[in-house]
Amino acid sequence: MKKIVVLGAGLVGSVIAKDLSKNHQVTSVDIDPSTAQKFLDFPEIRTILADLKDPTKIREIVRGFDLVIGAVPGFMGYHTMKTVIETGRDMVDISFMPEDFLALNGLAQKHKVTVVADCGVAPGMGNIILGHHNREMHVHSYECLVGGLPVVREWPYEYKAVFSPIDIIEEYTRPARYIQNYEMVTKEALSDPELLHFEGVGTLESWNSDGLRSLMFTMKNIPHMIEKTLRYPGCIEYLRVLRASGFFSYEEIEVNGTKIRPIDVTAKLLFPKWQLKEGEEDFTIMRITIKGTENGTSKTYTYDLLDKFDRTSKTISMARTTGYTCTAVANLLLDGGFSEHGVSAPETLGAGVGNLGYIFKYLEERNVIYRRT
Repeated sequence: MKKIVVLGAGLVGSVIAKDLSKNHQVTSVDIDPSTAQKFLDFPEIRTILADLKDPTKIREIVRGFDLVIGAVPGFMGYHTMKTVIETGRDMVDISFMPEDFLALNGLAQKHKVTVVADCGVAPGMGNIILGHHNREMHVHSYECLVGGLPVVREWPYEYKAVFSPIDIIEEYTRPARYIQNYEMVTKEALSDPELLHFEGVGTLESWNSDGLRSLMFTMKNIPHMIEKTLRYPGCIEYLRVLRASGFFSYEEIEVNGTKIRPIDVTAKLLFPKWQLKEGEEDFTIMRITIKGTENGTSKTYTYDLLDKFDRTSKTISMARTTGYTCTAVANLLLDGGFSEHGVSAPETLGAGVGNLGYIFKYLEERNVIYRRT
């Protein structure tokens, strides 16, 4: 039994802690005083109340653990990872930080620690799957379509968020980068909308989002790569209106003598409307398409995921698909399946022989099923 500390006890972090506690000694850390209430049915999980913005506190907490899980908000991710590395602890992270986590690779190598970042569903599983196929075949193109949505479409937004509202809004403002003919192409977020049909769900709307992250730099041998976000039809138009009106701006404006950032007001107003209420259910949908040449033959591999809210454990799908990918990778590291010193992207881990199979088996045991054709 290994000792694991989970930094962050939000919707996903708490699910990670519960899953890991089945086989390991787990401690959960968060600044929220109600954290202990989340684990009333898991008395074996120890909780610590702490401000994880304080690097001294992080160093003090993580010493003595075999593995650290990073599940803090994105804006805290980079500095948290840096502190954990400096403390000499191995780490698996799902904070989806805006900074380039690979910039910490040299530091991690110096401290002889193993860190795997972006270990969620997307980024995460898509990268792992592509890493596997990039070893097995000559990949010509990679496309990832992904979205997390409420089962019930509730006016006006027909959307629910499980992460920080500002992190979500970033998807609507950050330019979308993708790879075309080996070159990086940058387009406005929400561009190139397309209606697509998915069995069991119906018609969804896809649009360009900046989700390739590390793949743009680690997979330069692949000529075409793109990720698109999925939402219910009609979503793009109202998001474009809000963006064009300045509601997503970070630039301060003056209102009655007080300077405020519109993004802060927007997040404050939207997040209560985006929160999943008690009893509301969600689903995660993803389709990964990889085309290329394998043993001299043209091949297309498609991976489809449709995961739903778990009514037995009352666990939201986005927490299941993100959290269980993270815990699968955590167990893989603890089992010795990946021990490369440095900061690795998930596609590097996916390239390891047997690693994709290990992760699929782990997810299937939790009823997260990727169907391959």
